[in-house]
Amino acid sequence: MSAAVVARIGRHRQRYQDNFRLVSGCIPYKVTKDDDESSSQRMCTVKVLMVSTPNRNDLVFPKGGWEDDETVEEAACREALEEAGVKGILQDVSLGVWEFRSKSREEISCMEGGCRGYMFALEVTEELDVWPEQGDKSRKWLNVEEARSLCRYDWMREALDRFSELMVKQSNNETVQDVDISPDSGLALHPSDVLTDCGIIPLNCRANPSAAHHSSSREFMGSVGLESVSVFGGFF
Repeated sequence: MSAAVVARIGRHRQRYQDNFRLVSGCIPYKVTKDDDESSSQRMCTVKVLMVSTPNRNDLVFPKGGWEDDETVEEAACREALEEAGVKGILQDVSLGVWEFRSKSREEISCMEGGCRGYMFALEVTEELDVWPEQGDKSRKWLNVEEARSLCRYDWMREALDRFSELMVKQSNNETVQDVDISPDSGLALHPSDVLTDCGIIPLNCRANPSAAHHSSSREFMGSVGLESVSVFGGFF
């Protein structure tokens, strides 16, 4: 019997850069294949997982603070486990980097003291019946269009659009190339075909050791220029 997973609390290990709180999150998804006997083609359905937020009537993707004893990928895996109770395979292709105002600074026009968020796609392989933040958050599977209609902020819709583009390329067996990091692109990382296997271990994430992996915030953020970051008025 595995030990209960406990959510991390507090911000004493929180990473910051340029007065931004660094956060990491993901879009959990699953692909189901439907056999249509009347058709020679096999159809696939993609669904994404969103979680409720306390004291708000909306749904968001799992995300939270990136701490100083983990990589950004490990942080995304941990948040998926804590908030949504899912484990899976994290794709090492970033969906992008966005900047947001924090909830406490919603009415302030400048971004100082806001959040800088890194988003990934997580293919879910296991759903837990019990998870750390189950008492505060419920989870819901939606198709992409349903999820998009429920996205409260522009950053969420853009991340979902990037996710959809990635899914189309994968379904067409296309190789994902280096991304555009122009000011309007919203993308930041040089992608690879590496997958990160996220299991219930202390950091909830295990990288393929044969592949290049961003093992520190300095290395990771060194590949991200500020010109590549999308800025939105919404908040994490």
